[in-house]
Amino acid sequence: MQSQITDPEVRNLAAIASLLKSDYIREGELDPWAGSPFAWIRSLPSRKVGKIGEELVSGWTAAKGLDVTRSGDSEADRVINGKRVEIKFSTLWESGIYNFQQLRDQAYDYAICLGISPFSAHCWVIPKVALKQHVIGHTPQHGGATGKDTAWLQFPAEDPSPWLKRYGGRLAEALHVLKRF
Repeated sequence: MQSQITDPEVRNLAAIASLLKSDYIREGELDPWAGSPFAWIRSLPSRKVGKIGEELVSGWTAAKGLDVTRSGDSEADRVINGKRVEIKFSTLWESGIYNFQQLRDQAYDYAICLGISPFSAHCWVIPKVALKQHVIGHTPQHGGATGKDTAWLQFPAEDPSPWLKRYGGRLAEALHVLKRF
């Protein structure tokens, strides 16, 4: 059953919303995510998106023959081949960057940062010591005295910082790092 708008004021508001839609929503060929197998992820709340990122990494690494289990605590997301890992996930932003958020100094050995573009994916397996050298304590996500406990790592998807190159890029490169665990 399709509902009809009968209130003329609501109809006017709906007409304005329709005009605004193209400023915020891309459809068809204008949308770089059109036809992407990952497009549906972007429509979900961020908490679910993070969980999907964890499940994508878990499924991908298990499919590649790595031993994957839950960590059993909130300090890390998974244990992969005996190493505690924190999983961070980003879809490609309109500006062409990946933005991995909420990086903290917790009890993990590596952070796996999985970035999804409409028809590509990138992954970095970053030792926590490297995160502490370049990110944690250097790029706070929030301002003020209390904002120093979380950091973010953001960079153009096609041009990551030089220090990241040794930790992955293409999925096959990240897998090579993971298999050294």
